[in-house]
Amino acid sequence: MIGAETFSRILDFQDRGTCVLFGDGAGAVVLEASNEPGILATALHADGSQRNILCVPGRAGNGAVHGSPFMTMDGQAVFKLAVKVLEQVAHEVLEKANLKPEQIDWLVPHQANIRIMEGTAKKMGMSMDKVIVTVHEHGNTSAASIPLALDAGVRSGQIQRGQHLLLEGVGGGFAWGAVALKY
Repeated sequence: MIGAETFSRILDFQDRGTCVLFGDGAGAVVLEASNEPGILATALHADGSQRNILCVPGRAGNGAVHGSPFMTMDGQAVFKLAVKVLEQVAHEVLEKANLKPEQIDWLVPHQANIRIMEGTAKKMGMSMDKVIVTVHEHGNTSAASIPLALDAGVRSGQIQRGQHLLLEGVGGGFAWGAVALKY
């Protein structure tokens, strides 16, 4: 799994509501065959009717950009929808994996912002002590944020082999998903 973003190409640096939140980044996770199950359950969803709350409204055609080439975001709408759908998808994958929230050793969320992570953890009944947080180090690197947070958790020694992890994220357009796994 590879996630990479170069937000610096699509940010309007006059828009303080977006440019201070997002960062460029790349992260990868290597999966390999095993005799023991690793990925226990997954879920992925999208709702195009919410596309305007987080998007780049312009489009490329005939060698030119038509419309705005910069990302736009309705922060309050993203927050409300993200917390709601992240809780729902977390419960969905935990049910598929036959796990309860208290069996999760670490929540490794998309590093969108601390308020979304706190809101999701609270709705899941999880302490922030069980949430890997790296957003303060590199901002919201979107697709790269979960692999970067997972790496930070492993390198710090917090995440150990045999533990149950819940990875979850949201994205523009509006899409969201989660993975329950045994590390």
